[in-house]
Amino acid sequence: MAVGPRLELRQGQALVMTPQLQQAIKLLQLSNLELLAYVEQELERNPLLERVDAEGGDADDGIEPFETGEADADGAPSRLDLASDSTADTARAALDAEGDNTFTNDSGYDAVAYDAGQDGTYISGRGGDPRFEDGESSFEQSLSEAKTLREYVQDQWQLMPANAGDRLIGAALIDALDDAGYITEPLADIAARLGVEEDEVEAVLLDLQTIEPVGLFARSLKECLALQLRDRNRLDPAMQAFLDNLELLAKRDIAGLMKLCGVDQEDIADMVKEIRALNPKPGLLFGGEPVQTLIPDVFVRRATDGGWAVELNSETLPRVLVNSRYYAKVNRSAPKNGTDKQTRSYLSECLNSANWLVKSLDQRAQTILKVASEIVRQQDGFLRHGVTHLKPLNLRAVAEAIEMHESTVSRVTSNKTMATPRGIFEMKYFFTASIAATDGGEAFSAESIRHRIKSLIDSERPDDILSDDKIVEILAGKGVDIARRTVAKYREAMNIPSSVERRRLKRAGLLEVG
Repeated sequence: MAVGPRLELRQGQALVMTPQLQQAIKLLQLSNLELLAYVEQELERNPLLERVDAEGGDADDGIEPFETGEADADGAPSRLDLASDSTADTARAALDAEGDNTFTNDSGYDAVAYDAGQDGTYISGRGGDPRFEDGESSFEQSLSEAKTLREYVQDQWQLMPANAGDRLIGAALIDALDDAGYITEPLADIAARLGVEEDEVEAVLLDLQTIEPVGLFARSLKECLALQLRDRNRLDPAMQAFLDNLELLAKRDIAGLMKLCGVDQEDIADMVKEIRALNPKPGLLFGGEPVQTLIPDVFVRRATDGGWAVELNSETLPRVLVNSRYYAKVNRSAPKNGTDKQTRSYLSECLNSANWLVKSLDQRAQTILKVASEIVRQQDGFLRHGVTHLKPLNLRAVAEAIEMHESTVSRVTSNKTMATPRGIFEMKYFFTASIAATDGGEAFSAESIRHRIKSLIDSERPDDILSDDKIVEILAGKGVDIARRTVAKYREAMNIPSSVERRRLKRAGLLEVG
């Protein structure tokens, strides 16, 4: 048989992920902070992409802002009515990995702006208050700020007697304070940096440890607690032994603590109460770094007709537009300045990229709103009555209800939060496993069962501790079909000791009695 080259025709099918589709899928799973950072990078890279101000853009630009569909003609936010199925279907499978994930270039996005909020707020460069546009400052700007931890300590240190060398060492120790009031840098390193002996640094440290509030300038939790107990004249040998073995308290080894401290169980309970009354982080009394507030992606509010209003948080949605006027201007000037083919190709690529980003942002917003609305529809009982009415829910149930792929729902619910009348929750929180009912009725959510177990344990008395078998019996009486090993698994996941250990700890006063 002769061997030689030949040609063959084969036909096949394959799913190809275009770069635009990959971008759209990537945007879906980004958190609001990651999305803002990504859009900032695109604004720096793409000259045809512009940011829209809070008023929706400059009217002189000739670019009309694009509405995402979350507000009606009157400007009111879209509302989810549990009695009807009127949720908009504008993002039908646009980001669905199993649907037609293709976009056309004739969709009319040549000069549009993405502005989901349209909240109308305006913030000027000097504070935005029109009453002070003449350059005068507001009353709030003239108020004095609260002293920081280092400023407060520095004021006290200046009043204490010390020579010039000690002043220098004290200033270095004050700079080494962390927000909790601890010295985490080794004294040897501070001494080497200042060119002094370590003993000199430790002597100054002892003086600084007398500064109010007591507990500052400690090098460990044990030293911080010891300083406060010494100030209260409660640092006796038994208490010192207790502090030296705090790890036994964390392990709940009460017998070991009693042996090392030479006291009985009642004394151990009193010592624990004294420790709890102390401040393990005295520096936090002066504040510290500002706490980063969790910003929800979706708001859920009660509607006037008894349903639920589901709104996207406009503050987390980037507002960008495509400046097609600039693109057209560059093209018109091409014959005059001799714009070459490479420049034209670059501008065309920037235009397509900007259009795709605007469309992807809009589809991301619509998809999040659609998934959130279905979650609210499914978890109506939780929103009205609490965690005990949380229903078992999985990604497939939501995906089938909104006719999207399960992977799309998974991406949407990743790194997203929802503000409800019962608090702010991650969207993943609403997806829990199911526990069967004893009568074959509606199943229970695993999260609601964990809540019931914790409530039962919190309310038990020292003389009536509930074993895992007893908890199974109580839950069975309420229609929950659950095994003992499942109860033990949930209890251990919540870091709750066994019944034998709880009985011993509650009798010793080391656990609060409900």
